[in-house]
Amino acid sequence: MGDARRAWQHAAMLLVRPLATHLPSYTDALQRGWSADTVRGAAAAQEELAWIATDPAGFLASLDDPEAKGPPVTLGDGRQVPRLPGFRRWMWDEEDDTFAGSINLRWQPGTAELPPHCLGHIGYSVVPWKRRRGFATQALAGMLAEARALGLPWVDIRTDADNPASQRVIEANGGVRTDDALPALRPGAPAGVRYQVALC
Repeated sequence: MGDARRAWQHAAMLLVRPLATHLPSYTDALQRGWSADTVRGAAAAQEELAWIATDPAGFLASLDDPEAKGPPVTLGDGRQVPRLPGFRRWMWDEEDDTFAGSINLRWQPGTAELPPHCLGHIGYSVVPWKRRRGFATQALAGMLAEARALGLPWVDIRTDADNPASQRVIEANGGVRTDDALPALRPGAPAGVRYQVALC
């Protein structure tokens, strides 16, 4: 997927392939209560911290899995489903050389459609202390370029109905709202909305 520090660059943010040199800052974000898993939250963060502590190389390898060789994925309701091909990139703040957020892309071989349990091709999260700096908008633009290179004609992106900041990020990258009635991902969570971004 290209050089780790050259995939996408804009201003003070790089979209990087996670490397061992990035792990201390990523681990710090997990310890401060952030998690890229917005459904499982703290539980997912603790699982990642334990994995990093015992097998950092294995953890890093799991973040780049375009052939879906990894283990099944645990959903918010505890069900396990087969892993889709995909990879994760980290937003890296060049100003202070620290982790700023995560973005991932997943797809189903041979089609742009996704299985019912997967509500979007791309998911992203910026750590709270680095929000409002345009990092998510830049990261999504970079990941859309990766999706286009894979030959996907479009991607779906889900966000919460009460998250206007995320909606602005998607709209800034050409997203068009297609569904206003998605179910909540967890009890007590807001309903979701789906956007589609055309890539060709």
